[in-house]
Amino acid sequence: MNAIEFFAAKLAFQTDVSDVHASKDDDSYTLVDTRDLASWRQGHIPGAVHLPRRMIPMRAATLLPDKTRPLVVYCWGPGCDGATRAAHEFARRGYEVKEMIGGIEYWIREGFPVLTADGLVTRQTDPLTAPLASAPAGSV
Repeated sequence: MNAIEFFAAKLAFQTDVSDVHASKDDDSYTLVDTRDLASWRQGHIPGAVHLPRRMIPMRAATLLPDKTRPLVVYCWGPGCDGATRAAHEFARRGYEVKEMIGGIEYWIREGFPVLTADGLVTRQTDPLTAPLASAPAGSV
């Protein structure tokens, strides 16, 4: 495999939080949170479907019956392989699936909203992951 094939394959099966956020209103995919119930209740991306990875074999066909509709899966973040494992499970079952790299951690760090029991929560953007809206050019 050469570099062009490698990076094309990577882009075919991964997306990032900024791209997911930018396309959140286009309704071309289903966003799936693959974390456990306690994690989901702590906070999740608005509009996501909750399907923990371990429940995919039992509930995917009922909860996500349209295998032609692409899925984007996420878990905690870069230190978690839950989304990779979930993507593998979905792919084995015939779904078109991408992994959202960075997970909910980078979603939050980029200042995007999370739905909690208290409603929508948005934290300040982490300047190590995305530019601050009010930061002057060239600042760190």
